Amino acid sequence: MSDSEAFTYNGGKVSPGETQNIRYGISETYLGDPVRIPVTIINGEKPGPTAFLTAATHGDELNGIEVVREIAHEWDLSGLAGTLVCLPVLNVPGFLAQQRYLPIYDRDLNRSFPGREGSTSAKRMAHRIFSNFIEPCDFGLDFHTSTRGRTNMLHVRGNMANKSVHRLALAYGSNVVLDGEGPDGTLRGEATRAGIPTITIEMGEAHRFQRGLIDDALAGAESVFAEYNMIEQSTVRWPGWRTIITDDREKTWIRADVGGIVDMHYGRGSLVHDGDRICTITNPFKDDNVTVEAPFTGLLVGLLENPVVYPGNPLCHLVELSEKTRRVVESRQTPPNGNET
Repeated sequence: MSDSEAFTYNGGKVSPGETQNIRYGISETYLGDPVRIPVTIINGEKPGPTAFLTAATHGDELNGIEVVREIAHEWDLSGLAGTLVCLPVLNVPGFLAQQRYLPIYDRDLNRSFPGREGSTSAKRMAHRIFSNFIEPCDFGLDFHTSTRGRTNMLHVRGNMANKSVHRLALAYGSNVVLDGEGPDGTLRGEATRAGIPTITIEMGEAHRFQRGLIDDALAGAESVFAEYNMIEQSTVRWPGWRTIITDDREKTWIRADVGGIVDMHYGRGSLVHDGDRICTITNPFKDDNVTVEAPFTGLLVGLLENPVVYPGNPLCHLVELSEKTRRVVESRQTPPNGNET
């Protein structure tokens, strides 16, 4: 969007200096009632970039909802340079059902972008969201949590080969960045391919507000806005240390080889060394213990929360650290951001 212009969408516009809260229809229920998503658009009086903030693309991922709501409704944005398009609940049907996917044929909204009119329900919804509120933007922050039964430390995902995404990801100031284009149909992947650099922020677990993670995510958003000169009296943050994982060989999902009950010995964000016992899988009688060891020294970015597994179920997501980064992490008295003690 050009500087100092109104933000327009199909059905309305938001002039510079104006804020609008709208409920935008993207579909209809079985009864013919509208399915409407909440949207807050803050168009600053000063020229600047247009950014979108999205959450709850998966309906049970709640942490990002509070991040987007607080930015839109609690921050002082009177000096905003540019425009913020805040969409705290993209997947309204899933949110109402408190489930990950759209209840309509169990489709994943985050595999349906950029969408298409005349296609499935999910793609029609995605098209109306994408064409009205994503395409007019210059960059985006898409907030997620882990799926049910697992948890993530706060980290960023984005296509680091794209210079604009690289700038955005570093500006967010997370300790860990996972490089990748993202699967087809994801909001960040399709937005980036459409020329709107976008990153995903992963943090915590489904079905919860986790205040520490929300605060860290808000700090990251503030850092991004500082990088793009959208807000005053703020600076781009340096997280103290950072690792960018660009090679699939530097990360792995460790999976259970047996079924049973899991005794996890570390929390999310913990540093583990090659050979450390990450967890123990036992049977109900505790007489057949199977230990799971770290295959290399790294950080537990994702972790099982629901302590029961079948063979093949994921236990943890481990990313490798360089020797230099490992020494920095070991020297710090506090755990990585997003870790709970």
